[in-house]
Amino acid sequence: MRSTGAGGSVVLLSGGMDSATVLALASRGRAPVHALTIQYGQRHVREVRAARALGRHFAVESHVVVRLPIGALVPSALTDRRRRVPATTRARRTTEVPATYVPARNTIFLSLALGYAEARGLRRIWIGANAIDYSGYPDCRPEFLRAFERLSRLATAAGVEQGARFRIEAPLLRLSKGEIVALGERLGVPWALTWSCYRGGRRPCGRCDSCAWRAKGFREAGVVDPTAPPARPRRLRRR
Repeated sequence: MRSTGAGGSVVLLSGGMDSATVLALASRGRAPVHALTIQYGQRHVREVRAARALGRHFAVESHVVVRLPIGALVPSALTDRRRRVPATTRARRTTEVPATYVPARNTIFLSLALGYAEARGLRRIWIGANAIDYSGYPDCRPEFLRAFERLSRLATAAGVEQGARFRIEAPLLRLSKGEIVALGERLGVPWALTWSCYRGGRRPCGRCDSCAWRAKGFREAGVVDPTAPPARPRRLRRR
C-alpha cells in the first residue's frame, strides 16, 4: 500500500530487542508505520521470522523483507559460516571492532530505507542503533547518524527539489541495555517474539556478544527474559 505525507515512518526492523522497542515507539502515533527488514545473507533467518512476527503484532502498514545477499561482498562472522562467531567478551566496552561487524551494514540499510521513504513520501527513518551498550560497531555512533541525515538531504530529489528534511530517529542511541528493556516493558514489547542470538538455532546460545548484552539488559532492568534458556539445576556434591 502506498502512503504519502511527511507524518509516516519506516522502521528498520531486524527482529531483535532494540528494533522491537523502536517499532513500539514509532507505533504510538497515528501516522502510518512501515517496516523494512533486510535479509542480507546472515548465518540464519531466525531473526527474520522474529521481525515478521513483530510486524504482525504491531499491525504495521506494510512490512517488506528485502533479500540482499551481500555476504560475499562484505565478509563477516555473521555472513560467513567458515568463520567462527566469537564467544562473548562479557559485555565489556572495547575500542576494538569485533569480527561480527558487517562492513558498512548500517549505511546500506539506511540507504535502502531512505529510498523506500522517499518513494512513499515518508520523512522519518527509525533505527535501533545504540552507542552506550554495544559491541563497538562504528556505524552505531551518533556522528555517523548525523552525517547520514545530512546526506539524505543532498542525495534525494525530495531533498534537493522540495527541501524535504529526512529525520533519522535513533531513540535508543544513549540508553543502556537495561534502560532499553525498561522502556520496552512500558511500551508492551513482546519479548518472546524477539531474537538476538548471532548463532541462530532453536534457542539462544547464551555465549555470543549479542546474548551477553541482552542478558545484561534484562538483568539490570529486573525483568525475566522469556527467551532465556532455563537455569541448570546445581548438582549437590556427595560427601
